[in-house]
Parts: sequence; structure tokens; C-alpha cells
Amino acid sequence: MEDGDDVVVLAAGVPPTDEELHALFTVSWSNHQPRSFRPILARSLTWVTAHRGGHLVGFVNVVGDGGLHAFILDTTIHPDERRRGLGVRIVRYAADEARRLGAAWLHVDYEAHLQSFYERCGFGPTAAGLMRL
Repeated sequence: MEDGDDVVVLAAGVPPTDEELHALFTVSWSNHQPRSFRPILARSLTWVTAHRGGHLVGFVNVVGDGGLHAFILDTTIHPDERRRGLGVRIVRYAADEARRLGAAWLHVDYEAHLQSFYERCGFGPTAAGLMRL
């Protein structure tokens, strides 16, 4: 293990490269299709990355409405890093950044099996609607 491999560094607003995101998403999501993330990140309020030993091991995107609402999207943790608290750390960091940037409400949609994870991040349940387009 190289120096620093045991340390996870969180950063907000430092854009990951497409190559870094593709590498992370490929091992994390079975249905990932390569695409450019530049247009997505250009419309984001901010994003948070986690690196270990120079490798991207976590990512969360925060999209804002230009007012008081922000939304968590694409929370992704490398499979080798899961169940160690990194996911909670990165989402809480994203919440702090959204607050710092003026958001008063942070929203997240998730599948039922992720409810306890997002509760540990500080989210409470709410009724919402969803339409597939």
C-alpha cells in the first residue's frame, strides 16, 4: 500500500474526469453506459468526490433549482469501499455544501432497500410523486 492509500479525501466542486467516473460507475452499476459527464456537471450545484490512493472511490451529484431546493443524484461508492461509512460521509458532506451554497431543502429519491442508508445520512421520509418519461 502506498502512502495515503489508507486515507479517503473528500472534495467538493473539484470535477472528476469522465474516465474516473466511467471507471467508478462501471464497477458499481451493471447497466452503466459510457457518456460524457461534462453537460451533467455543468448544470450541477456542486458534487462531492472521494479519493483513496489517487483513485475515485465515491461520488455524489447535487443539483439545484436555483432557489432553496437541491437534489442528491448518482450516489456511488466503489464496491470495495462499501459498508465502511463512506457513503454516509459523502452524502453528509454534500448536504453541508448544498447548505453553504444557499439550499434550504435537500431531496433524495431512492429504492426501498436504501431507506436505512438515507436515514443514517439524516433524511426523513416524505410522500412524493414520480413519473417515468
